[in-house]
Amino acid sequence: FEQFCINYCNEKLQQIFIELTLREEQEEYIREGIEWTNIEYFNNAIICDLIENNKNGILAMLDEECLRPGTVTDETFLDKLNTVCAEHQHFESRLSKNSKFLTDHSLPHNCFRIQHYAGKVLYGVESFVDKNNDLLYRDLSQAMYKANHSLIKQLFPEGNPAKVNLKRPPTAGFQFKASVGTLMGNLQTKNPNYIRCIKPNDKKASHVFTESLVRHQVRYLGLMENVRVRRAGYAFRQPYEPCLERYKMLCKKTWPHWRGPAREGVEVLLTDLQVPAEEFSYGRSKIFIRNPRTLFFLEEKRKQCLEDLATLIQKIYRGWKCRSHFLLLKKSQIVVAAWYRRYSQQKKYQKIKSATTVVQSYARGWQARKLLRELKYQKRCEEAATTIAAYWHGTQARLELRRLKQEVRNKCAVTVIWAYWQGTKARRELRQLKEEARNKHAVSVIWAGWQGTKARRELRRLKEEARRKHAVAVIWAFWQGLKVRREYRKFFRANAGKKIYNFTIQRIMQKYFVGLKNNMPSMSPVDKSWPARPYLFLDGAHAELRRIFHLWRCKKHRSQFTEEKKAVYEEKLEASELFKDKKALYPSSVSQPFKGDYLEINKNPKFQKLNSALDDKVLLADVVSKINRANGKGSARIFLLTKKSVVLADQKTGQVKASVVLSDLASISVSTQTDGFFALRLKEGTASAVKGDFLLSSEHLIEIITKLHRIGAANADKEKINVDISDEFLVQFKHDKVCVKFIQGSPKNGNNASCKRKNNRLLEVSVPNTPSTPSTP
Repeated sequence: FEQFCINYCNEKLQQIFIELTLREEQEEYIREGIEWTNIEYFNNAIICDLIENNKNGILAMLDEECLRPGTVTDETFLDKLNTVCAEHQHFESRLSKNSKFLTDHSLPHNCFRIQHYAGKVLYGVESFVDKNNDLLYRDLSQAMYKANHSLIKQLFPEGNPAKVNLKRPPTAGFQFKASVGTLMGNLQTKNPNYIRCIKPNDKKASHVFTESLVRHQVRYLGLMENVRVRRAGYAFRQPYEPCLERYKMLCKKTWPHWRGPAREGVEVLLTDLQVPAEEFSYGRSKIFIRNPRTLFFLEEKRKQCLEDLATLIQKIYRGWKCRSHFLLLKKSQIVVAAWYRRYSQQKKYQKIKSATTVVQSYARGWQARKLLRELKYQKRCEEAATTIAAYWHGTQARLELRRLKQEVRNKCAVTVIWAYWQGTKARRELRQLKEEARNKHAVSVIWAGWQGTKARRELRRLKEEARRKHAVAVIWAFWQGLKVRREYRKFFRANAGKKIYNFTIQRIMQKYFVGLKNNMPSMSPVDKSWPARPYLFLDGAHAELRRIFHLWRCKKHRSQFTEEKKAVYEEKLEASELFKDKKALYPSSVSQPFKGDYLEINKNPKFQKLNSALDDKVLLADVVSKINRANGKGSARIFLLTKKSVVLADQKTGQVKASVVLSDLASISVSTQTDGFFALRLKEGTASAVKGDFLLSSEHLIEIITKLHRIGAANADKEKINVDISDEFLVQFKHDKVCVKFIQGSPKNGNNASCKRKNNRLLEVSVPNTPSTPSTP
């Protein structure tokens, strides 16, 4: 039964091959009016009708036998075939009415034979009825349709409850016939290409060619009829319009536009090209070309013509480009000449104007100087009398002053002479006393000099004796060495001393390096220990090795850092530069890592709306306390820092309360103590400074100010943000300036600093006096 279905499908495929190749080819020639001698070929439609006919077909009789009431067997099905199909020329059976098969022993009694296009095939009727009745019942289809897998649901569309059909399910033969019909309808809408494979032998062996097997395949595949049709037909066909459009440039009469019908244009084109008449034929709507060489000739001519047309287009384009360039140069020359004449005239006018101005200035200056001289002369004449009188009174006053000074000097001269006399007497007495003291000291000096001379003589004598004793020892050592060298000279070469010296130095260096390897310090860059040098001549190499090892150790240590860890250390280093020995809170922040996003604002759904309102990436998110000027109390705010701005938002609702652009930030003020207060001081006149500065408090003060300072230093287009560290600074609140003062106080609220308003101009911050822990930057 399965082979019967497969052969039926092959018959249908052969039928569509015949229709699309042989029959369609010949019908097209007849339809186009081409002279054509019909070529006979075998049409297997009679075999397909034997199998699929709705009344007398084998599949129809099989379905009828399966649906018939009563006892149904394969023998009853074969009897019905023998009754209905006995007269068919392609059906053979020993039990049919046709007596010529009664003695055919190659045909068993329970079989029938069909003469297919490829040859005769024998079919046994065993299990035909059972296999055709292999139905898929409705409950099984519905069960498979309810599966969760989409592919299983597509394989059983008949199980859809919305398409319930109470009819009996179709038989296997009917389903196969419907599938073949769907396949044929799909192939009819396509333009298939065929590849015919020839089996050379039945042994599946190489280099073996069975002539009878190949001839049989060529015959039943219809290849001979297909070759005859192709040889008698035309190799190329095309409608007149596309053909004329493609090859119209080959004839001057049809290029560039043909005004008449397309067929006449093609006739003119082929006549002009002198193509032989036997190589083509004119159809009603197409041109038919017999030999491919004619088509290749047309394509080659078209290729040459396209190259000539491309050259012509290039020539015209280059000419247009050169003309355009020349016209542009001509226009540019006119413009340049006009501008130059305008410039020269302007320059000439400016020179004349400047010269006129200079002449006018000189004339006006001369008039002004002349008038000034006249006015000065008049003024000097008026002031001359007053000046002479003043000089006369001054002379009289100076004469009187000199007389009074002379009298004072005369009175002072007696006192000065007496003072000089008393001084002379005192100096004489002092010289006498000094002379007596020098005489007494001279005796002591002479005695000390004599004792020193005796001691030096004794020292020289002792040194001379020591040198003589040492000289004896040296001479004895040289004599012993000479004796040894004379005794062992025969055992050594002339350069033995140099080799011994080199060997000794090599052993010393080897011992030095082995000892250095065994006593190598740790890999920590802060470890300053280093083994001592054993010999003085290794001092330079010892220091250089220590320097190289330290550089290598630092490089290895730096290579372990990731980009994130480097950024954290850079922030810690900048925090050390800003706050070390300046802010008492800094030592306690050294051991704390800079996290940045303390609120996890990107992950927390509570802050999703706030996060979407920001344009840049959040570099720091923390909860700070905003200090109220009226009472000094704080209210919780979310502090967000990006590369461009600082945002303050409500902690509960997430609503943005204030946004400050970093370019509007002038400086940051903090105290020197352990509090977390800091003031963001804004530039006057900016949009952010309408409500005044911000006084905030945070547990992560060092990190916030460090990140603000780094962002300001990283942006070249922004001014650097200054950090002022002082225990007393001013903060601008709207139109008033308030002084914020930090004092030491006893801890009241744990170890937290407290802010209190003293008056309208003073906010006092009490900071607990707690000892700070030392740190390393």
